[in-house]
Amino acid sequence: MEMKKDRWGYEINTASSSCINSINDYYHQVLTYGRRRGDAILQALEHDPNCVLANILAAASSSQHTLESLLNAANANLDMATPYEKAVFDSVHSMIHSPNKEDRDDDLAFHLHAKLLNDFPKDLVSLKRAQVLCFYMGRPDLSLQLVQQVLASNHDQHFVYGMLAFPLLELGRMPDAEKAARTGFQINNQDPWSQHALCHVFQYLCRFKEAVEFMEECSNSWTPLSSFMNTHNWWHIALCYLEGNAPFERVRDIYENRIWKELDRSDATPAEVYLNAVGLLLRVHVRGKIHFFEEHLKMLAGYLADRAFWHLEWHLDLLILWALACTGKSSEAQDLLNGLKFKVSKMNPKKAKLMQKGLTLAEAIYGYGRGDFSRALELLGVDFDAEGCRVSRNLLSLRFELSRRFSRFGSPW
Repeated sequence: MEMKKDRWGYEINTASSSCINSINDYYHQVLTYGRRRGDAILQALEHDPNCVLANILAAASSSQHTLESLLNAANANLDMATPYEKAVFDSVHSMIHSPNKEDRDDDLAFHLHAKLLNDFPKDLVSLKRAQVLCFYMGRPDLSLQLVQQVLASNHDQHFVYGMLAFPLLELGRMPDAEKAARTGFQINNQDPWSQHALCHVFQYLCRFKEAVEFMEECSNSWTPLSSFMNTHNWWHIALCYLEGNAPFERVRDIYENRIWKELDRSDATPAEVYLNAVGLLLRVHVRGKIHFFEEHLKMLAGYLADRAFWHLEWHLDLLILWALACTGKSSEAQDLLNGLKFKVSKMNPKKAKLMQKGLTLAEAIYGYGRGDFSRALELLGVDFDAEGCRVSRNLLSLRFELSRRFSRFGSPW
């Protein structure tokens, strides 16, 4: 059994230096939100199809069509895997083995990632994966706990400071978040996650002009980023223009030339673009300014009526639900809402209870999209509690946006 070490210094059972190089490239792509992470890990498999680590990492981002074969390949060689590879296998497997990802045991997945990071604290890709898990669990406290657990082992890695900043943001610890993000940015001013975290801080503090200037200065480094991260950073700039009462032509320019234009790229991921596009148009709509974007919204809703984009992610589903309802595609919107209800009905009791908040939000957005504002406001009243439900907290600002827009007509609160 021949061993080689990856960029963290952990042993991998492979005789192929090219396989290790491709795995390291995959690590870099994940941490920099690059476009080539899928290609990189598949290249690792081409160099060594029996490598357990390459197979399980490929499985983590594969479609259901190839998932089983990758898991079987990893399992077939698991007895020969190193302790590090086995730890990664267990943690990833806990997140992807269930046919219904909504029904996975998140507590077990978190426990296995915490154990992995305790034993192998330099693995920042596993930290990133664990933080994504915590994000969807609605547990920034656990996300912060994990990054603090490995911080001493990674004090010279700029990536870790952006990952430290994000849960601090979610917990409302803005001075600490700004300090962490600035540390990462000072080490590497092209780190997109540190840039993103600093923009969040500026927005929270209503320093919109500063946020726009900072992000536009950083934007030259965004070309290699994934469709999501590239358009999401521009989405933040557009929101700063909205909040800062800039001319709507600036917002429209970002939508057309920075978000929608991403689809012209041959390596674009449409769902990631649609997520930021429809998220921006919802924010415009609740400000009563959708007339600037009526044709854009109709075009976007036409694409979102394609069911291939449904049930990829709760956040996207809720935004699609609004777009369909808002543009008169009532039948499709009702089908999507019914689909969400069906998904929750198939979850285990614990998760189904938690996701009732998500369904309440879905009902409210459906009502809002159809113009039933009273119903939307009633569902998202002052007692609506989104604690512990990431999908609800992600769009909870809708309640405040709605109340602000319609207060002049008399709020039901």
